[in-house]
Amino acid sequence: MIQAIGLTSDPRKQLPPAVDDVSFEARAGCVTALLGAAGAGKTTALRLMLELQRGRGITYFRGRPLHRIAHPSREVGVLLGDVPGHPARTVRGHLRMLCAAAGVPARRADEVLEVVGLVSLRDERLGTLSRGMDRRLGLACALLADPHTLVLDEPADGLSTREGRWLHGMLRAHTAQGGTVLLTTADPKEAARTADRVVTLDRGRLVADQEAADFSRTRLRPRVAVRTPHASRLAALLAKEARTTRRSVEVVRESGNRLSVYGSTCAAIGETAYRHGILVHQLADEIGDMGPDSAARLSAEQRADEEPLTPARETITAREHERAAAPPVTVPMRHKGSATADDLPAPREASAAPDGKPATPQASTGEPRRADAPTEDYGPSSPATPHAAASHAADPHATAPPLDDSRAADSSPDCLPDLPPPIAVRSAPSPLRPLRYELRRAVGVGTGFLTAAAVLVVSALTAVLLARVGHTPHPRLLVAWPRELPLPPAALGAGLLGAIAFGEEFRHPALAADRGTVPRRLGLLAAKLLVASATALALAVLTIGCDLEVLYLVYGRELAEVPADWLALSASWIGLVVGCAWAGVLAAGLFRSTTAGLAAVVAVPVLLVPLVQKVLEGPSVRTAAGFPLRLRELLLSQWPFGGERYLAAAARVVAQPVGGALALSLAALLAAYLLTTTRSRVR
Repeated sequence: MIQAIGLTSDPRKQLPPAVDDVSFEARAGCVTALLGAAGAGKTTALRLMLELQRGRGITYFRGRPLHRIAHPSREVGVLLGDVPGHPARTVRGHLRMLCAAAGVPARRADEVLEVVGLVSLRDERLGTLSRGMDRRLGLACALLADPHTLVLDEPADGLSTREGRWLHGMLRAHTAQGGTVLLTTADPKEAARTADRVVTLDRGRLVADQEAADFSRTRLRPRVAVRTPHASRLAALLAKEARTTRRSVEVVRESGNRLSVYGSTCAAIGETAYRHGILVHQLADEIGDMGPDSAARLSAEQRADEEPLTPARETITAREHERAAAPPVTVPMRHKGSATADDLPAPREASAAPDGKPATPQASTGEPRRADAPTEDYGPSSPATPHAAASHAADPHATAPPLDDSRAADSSPDCLPDLPPPIAVRSAPSPLRPLRYELRRAVGVGTGFLTAAAVLVVSALTAVLLARVGHTPHPRLLVAWPRELPLPPAALGAGLLGAIAFGEEFRHPALAADRGTVPRRLGLLAAKLLVASATALALAVLTIGCDLEVLYLVYGRELAEVPADWLALSASWIGLVVGCAWAGVLAAGLFRSTTAGLAAVVAVPVLLVPLVQKVLEGPSVRTAAGFPLRLRELLLSQWPFGGERYLAAAARVVAQPVGGALALSLAALLAAYLLTTTRSRVR
């Protein structure tokens, strides 16, 4: 169950808030539609509920706000806009990456792909998917962690009629097993056909919160809006005249002094008010919640007809009746991993219990799965009662005839589309979960491999050119580091790979549905630093090896010799490359941009190194001469295998201008990252 209380967005530039004091509920076992035209505040309301946007108000998902849920993706499945994934990643790779992030088995990706009918497209790139396939993938992402609640922003936007019927059948199957569905739509006909409850927004305010049957009866038909201080008297007069003339007129008393009159015209109401001396403040035709272009959608017959039928007398066309009454053709959904709209049952009518409440459909398994499935993250859950679907014909002005036997058989839960099997046991928290996610994220696209290949080629060519020109020290020649460049190609490549590790998260936020943005978790940071370190180490070793081989092939053994102090040089080289990778990761995670991460890497030799050199070379009374000897005296004992030499070498590396600047940069970035992490958690 969802409880939204007082949702209010922050106003911008002296404009009224996009959402102003909106409160509603979405019950378990029901499809709740948030209806409104473009700009009504539907998406803003969802973002406020999911804590993706600043504002006031609070939303409870089964009694808990989202920030109090340990694993939100296991409680709420979200689809906002297109699927947030790298366009070069495959469909299956994207789902497997999300499996690692949610802590569910990797085989879950294949299960949801089979259910949504994307098995044949599992190796396709995200950037090549059509609108309909993207909607299917978005639903697969939302169902991946077997959530109880689905929050979908216009899931049927841009879909064909068949795909829309398939999607609504899937949502109906979710609610039939005790789940909660909240979706937004701008089409009132779609809301009336597919939802059990319709919440209407207009300019950020709550206009109506109705059952689907009441919504179809009161807000889908043309009406006359009347405002008068004598509303009760005018309503009685209109009803009396309708009975006298045997006309079908319905008068609804709304809040204040407003009346909504169905089945009459402005002229007739105005004449009645004039004859009886009733003051009228407003008299206008309204179309209801049919969108800004609703007047154009009204047929000529509807405009000319001054006596529309009441809901009890309305009928659907023979074609719609035949389509609704015909039994569906059942085709197994697991055939080649695809499903069509013909596999879905016809829309179902809402059956009422003797007490007036909707009847509860009984699943073949006995009880709803999602209401009481054992999970370690949900906490104690109250049993949810799924409500039967409220169905409407394609014509929003009509009410379907009584349910016949064939459609009554189709309304059983057994005819609903299959859902992925439940995840009965949740995996325990594991430190390897973020590491698995980062590994799948890094190898899922070819950006890292192409960058590493480009670095090796540029480094080898640079080493050959430097050897040809001469005047380059041998250690710099082996790493292809000209004096004119602030950093060698390998260090720049490692910094770029580190910046991509966090920068791509904000460009294609695979974890956005989990926390609203890329979470600042220390476990995720540690995984990214570890993978970046391994990548940088491999890149550093491969660069040296490629440069040595190329120099040997071109110029012979003379330039391919290993220096005598190779150990200290190797430590300095590896420290530089790994440090650049770490700087890229921290800066990209702090500033949420790949460009900012790479800029921080380049800023170390360009800005910080001259500053450190000026500090070290400035006038001083005392120097740090004899530091290794005093360090050995301080330790009082010799380290095994000559460990004090390595410690002294590490101290000399840090004492270098580049090493000192890099260490200073890493310390500042790490402190800033930890500060923002702590601040976000406190907030």
